[in-house]
Amino acid sequence: MSQSKLIYVHDPMCSWCWGYSPTWLKLKAQLEAKVNIEYKVGGLAPDSQDPMPQNMKEMLEGTWHKISAQLGTQFNYNFWRDCQPRRSTYPACRAALIARKSNKETEMVAAIQNAYYLNAQNPSDESTLITLAEQIGLDKAQFTAQLTSSELNNEFNDELSFVRTLPIQGFPSLVLIKDNKAYPIEINYTDWQHSFDQINSILD
Repeated sequence: MSQSKLIYVHDPMCSWCWGYSPTWLKLKAQLEAKVNIEYKVGGLAPDSQDPMPQNMKEMLEGTWHKISAQLGTQFNYNFWRDCQPRRSTYPACRAALIARKSNKETEMVAAIQNAYYLNAQNPSDESTLITLAEQIGLDKAQFTAQLTSSELNNEFNDELSFVRTLPIQGFPSLVLIKDNKAYPIEINYTDWQHSFDQINSILD
C-alpha cells in the first residue's frame, strides 16, 4: 500500500473547501494510518489588483449564504463590507506552498480560512498572508521574500500543471493514486464515510 496516496485538491480561498473542512478533517483522521495524504493547491483565481466587480461580489456572498444554509458553515459577512475584495487566490496558494516546506501547510490553510471566513480579513493581500505566516511560527522576513520569488512561482505553476492532469471537476476534490492509476473519489460534504468506503474498496 506504500505507493498509494490520496490527493486533496483545494484552494485556501475556496468557500466550498471551507464548507467541506470539518468532514475532510474527519476523513483525513480515519485515513492517515492507511494511505499517504498529499495536499495540492488548485489555483482558483489568478493574481489581480483589480477590485472585484459588484456582480461577482454579490454572487460570491450568495454562495456563502448557500453553503451556510446547506452545511451550517459559519461565515463573517462583514468581509464584503469591510474589505476591498479582489478575485485573486494565487497569493494564498503560494503561501500554502511556502508553509508546506516547514510541514505547516495544514496550519497555514486553516489560518487563511479563519482569517477570511471568520475574521473578515483579506488573504488576497500579501500583508494578511505575512501576518498569518508569522502567527503560525514561520520566519516573517523569509516568508515575505519567498512569497514573490520567481522560484516559488515556478513551483506553483508546476503544481497547477500537475493538478490539471488529475480527474477532477473543481475544488475540493479527492483523487486516489494506486498502482499509478488515478481514481476520482466522490465527496459528500457532510458524510466522511461516503468517501472512506470508496477509498477502502479501491485500496483493498
